[in-house]
Amino acid sequence: MKLTVIGLSHHTAPVSLRERFALRTGSSTSEASTATELEETLDALRGLEGVSEACVISTCNRVEYYVAGGDPSRMKRELQVYLQSMAGIPLSELSPHLYAHEGEGCLQHLFRVAGSLDSMVVGEPQILGQVKQAFQAAERRGAVGTKLGKAFQKSFAVAKRIRNETGIAENAVSMSFAAVELGREIFDDLSGKEVLLLGAGEMATLAAKHLMAHGVSRVRVASRTFATADKLAQEIGGQPSTLEDLPLLLSKVDIVICSTAAPGYVVDKRMMSQAVRDRRYRPILFVDIAVPRDVDPRVGEVDNCYVYDVDDLKAVLETNRELRRKEAEAAEELIRGELEEHVRWAKSQEVVPVIKALREKATIIARGEAERTLGHMRDADPKTAKSIAAMSNAIVNKLLHPVLTKLKAASRDGGAHDYVDALTELFDLETSAELEAKPAAETPTNVVSIDSRKAGGMS
Repeated sequence: MKLTVIGLSHHTAPVSLRERFALRTGSSTSEASTATELEETLDALRGLEGVSEACVISTCNRVEYYVAGGDPSRMKRELQVYLQSMAGIPLSELSPHLYAHEGEGCLQHLFRVAGSLDSMVVGEPQILGQVKQAFQAAERRGAVGTKLGKAFQKSFAVAKRIRNETGIAENAVSMSFAAVELGREIFDDLSGKEVLLLGAGEMATLAAKHLMAHGVSRVRVASRTFATADKLAQEIGGQPSTLEDLPLLLSKVDIVICSTAAPGYVVDKRMMSQAVRDRRYRPILFVDIAVPRDVDPRVGEVDNCYVYDVDDLKAVLETNRELRRKEAEAAEELIRGELEEHVRWAKSQEVVPVIKALREKATIIARGEAERTLGHMRDADPKTAKSIAAMSNAIVNKLLHPVLTKLKAASRDGGAHDYVDALTELFDLETSAELEAKPAAETPTNVVSIDSRKAGGMS
């Protein structure tokens, strides 16, 4: 398979280097400047020697360049030089941060990325959407063809199987994802729910962002000073308040993410007993990741108040990591099976152009000789013309049958490359992309057609 990928990710490169290459894929046509930047990149990649197809996956954790076309090793060298020019640093400094895969390795890597096995949080759901978005952007630019098209479509199917047939996405493995899953467990649907970010801790902020991405309607920020709350609120698109407003806020919101640096409890049982009455006993979830804790554990005794502190979350996360590790092993096995199947299919497809070209060339020769023979037969009737056409067709089929049978068998075993090269050279066959893209002739290539006007005595 003539596929190559070069990339850098959270596994290999710091964000200070990754951001030099980062591209948004332009999820809407209104992102004109983004679309232009991506289109220029795709055009530049297809301008590299040997490259005919290209797709770029760019997320906060990875930037990967997938190409298809000619010799994978040559495409890899071309990509390295291209990326070095983008980074503006010597290749010797850039190379340690790059990874590259060719052929089957490229396909396997794409399957793992789409299936979230290569993600910072294994099993996270966002990456598949990001891969699809990248592919659609490349499609809109006309940058992908059969090779990358088949590879990416297969990766989507593999990712779907992983999600449906393993439990890899069922258990949270980070504080922020735990907040989302706890919210879903208590409320079923997060749409329309309000979140209070109590304090300005980094983990709490990340949790709030994840909740926003999953449909909560509003995020409020409360801090000791209004200036601190306002700064964070502007960053995440929330509404600022101070801790003085806390009793009122607790009567309104549904989820509270706590991360203040207060030395004692910020929310106690008495405060929540009043708030619960004001909120008519609607459920409220506290995710308390502050140390010391912000929420008095006795708040959990109040009706419809659910309190999880950092130890509760860590216990859940450790269990979930082990569960996801086992599910990831099942997903890796699934990928191996899908990869073997796709590789067999891809190898069988490699002989299709040479089969088509060989049959077409033999048919043209047979048709020409049949018409030449009929041209010398002045008294040939339609039955004779039909017999000659059938004979010509039979000669082509019988002559090619053992050759094509051997070629197809070799392709299934992955050993057809030498046969393809020999046939192409011996018969001077055209197997270019342009030939493959031609529409099929109206007359099937395995039937010799004879112009009846060239058969003597016919009108």
